[in-house]
Amino acid sequence: MTTPGFEGSFLGAQDKISPLAIMECKICWTPYDPAEGDDSRQISPGTAFLALPEDWTCPGCSAPKAQFLVREDPGALSAQVAAEIARRTGLLTADFREVFHSKMRDLPMVNQALHVEAVGFQPHDQGILGVLIAPWFMNLVLLPNEDRPALKAGEKEMILFPSGEYEFIHNTREMTGPYLACSLFSPMGDFTSQLQAVDVARAVMAELFKSENRSETDRAADIRAAAEAAAAPPEAALAPDAAPSRRRLITGGLSE
Repeated sequence: MTTPGFEGSFLGAQDKISPLAIMECKICWTPYDPAEGDDSRQISPGTAFLALPEDWTCPGCSAPKAQFLVREDPGALSAQVAAEIARRTGLLTADFREVFHSKMRDLPMVNQALHVEAVGFQPHDQGILGVLIAPWFMNLVLLPNEDRPALKAGEKEMILFPSGEYEFIHNTREMTGPYLACSLFSPMGDFTSQLQAVDVARAVMAELFKSENRSETDRAADIRAAAEAAAAPPEAALAPDAAPSRRRLITGGLSE
């Protein structure tokens, strides 16, 4: 599966580009500054590059979004923050690698094409947020700040994002410490490769913070169907309307 969108810097790793990033077309060098927007397409000031419509093109030469590179990024993480994210996600992935090797590796529900990986983790007002991929699940994970009250393992909490409210379950592990998890996929049998799983994880992180994805009704069944279609083998994605948009992946919530 391929995820349409930006590919011009960091090999398409959208989580490495902040909402303040000033982008530049590598064909004609026309910049896109989110502080200014784009009058030619009625894009309001304050619109991040990653939030631009998929059919948006360069005002100078009509090149697609994929042809833009980062010129400067005032919102890029400081070295100290990046190091802390790397430290905590390193403990998280080490914890779940240990679970895989000690308890899960021989179970039939495990997808042997996948491995444990932390994707898109970034600062959040309540901690560090991102997606954890494992051979048997994909979860949205919040690593809370030290001053955030921790509930007992197994207790549930609703957390509000621009795209809606999502149910998280509190838990703790020896190396990770307290964390909150929102189930996206389990099991992971429909994923054919790690790259496909990472594509979906990045799409979730991009769409989670878009208010236009908010649903006023409970669409859990529709979203589950869209998510399963997104994880289908590449040949299935060739059928008309088989591959849902990234917006449909997150609208209304992925977990049941």
